[in-house]
Amino acid sequence: MTALDETRLTAFSHGAGCACKLSPADLRTVLGMVRAPAGTDPDLLVGFDTADDAAVYRLRDDLAVVVTTDFFTPIVDDAYDWGRIAATNALSDVYAMGGVPLLALNLVAWPREGLPFELLARVLDGSADVVAAAGAVVAGGHSIDDPEPKFGLAVVGTVDPRAVFRNAGARPGDAIVLTKPLGLGVVATALKRGEAPAPLIGLAVTVMTTLNDGARDAARALGPAVHAVTDVTGFGLLGHLRELLVASDVAAEVDGRAVPVLDGARELLAAGMVAGGTTRNHAFVSTEAPVDWGDLPETEQLLLADAQTSGGLLIAVDAGQADALVAELVARHTPAAAVVARAVDGPAGAITVRG
Repeated sequence: MTALDETRLTAFSHGAGCACKLSPADLRTVLGMVRAPAGTDPDLLVGFDTADDAAVYRLRDDLAVVVTTDFFTPIVDDAYDWGRIAATNALSDVYAMGGVPLLALNLVAWPREGLPFELLARVLDGSADVVAAAGAVVAGGHSIDDPEPKFGLAVVGTVDPRAVFRNAGARPGDAIVLTKPLGLGVVATALKRGEAPAPLIGLAVTVMTTLNDGARDAARALGPAVHAVTDVTGFGLLGHLRELLVASDVAAEVDGRAVPVLDGARELLAAGMVAGGTTRNHAFVSTEAPVDWGDLPETEQLLLADAQTSGGLLIAVDAGQADALVAELVARHTPAAAVVARAVDGPAGAITVRG
């Protein structure tokens, strides 16, 4: 191994991946202090209103642009893999809107006196390879000197304005399908503490570098039967589910036994591998959703709040088409495909968990 290979990037960050996001409660506080945007633009199809995954702006009747950005601290020690994960995560917001990525800009914060630039080059190479695999191009970027490394992308994509996926629109009775397993935050925390088995790290990297284009295409194949879509990242399954429910003015019942989880994640969680972001997510949904946990053990609660990085899509679909959607997802080799909840009448955002 070379000195570069032995560098532990995660030792340079206070957290890992999307677990570094401001909590939902913190974000709500900040946004409550911000002046509302002046006026409205009828061509802004998706903006601030529903905490959706990306902005969508209509250029003409058959064309809109999707614009998003995402960046975070190192989640793995391998620089190339960090770049791949960060790019996959940023592109996911475009897929969650039903869009096609077009171009990306690098967002770089790097400790110029603390880490070799060769490692940054590997990060950029990993990201560029994923962007190319998505059929998009890297067209530039911006960098700053920062004692804590951070990396991500600003991404522009396109979508037909008549076929935009939104996180609003779920209806009572809808099945809610998840397309990647949970536990990524658990593994990232264990990796940072030097407690994650290499095979489990490899499995988590594979999941985090799997593009959500297959999940997007599966949802597209169901057409109007799909009523709402979002992706699952730093706020955890229940945090992002709550956003979808609030935007749709419905509640939900979650089947804790049906939620897919990475093999080995539960054992790490039992050993105390809980990200700070996960703890904040759990506190938020326990008090603000509110979540009725029933008799679900706390470790299982934490899994449902686990801060994911580059997680899957969460898709609300007509219950009669749920099996067809799962079949489409399986055909497109998604890492997991399971009905994990159903939308019901009730207070907007309320969640009941059974397991």
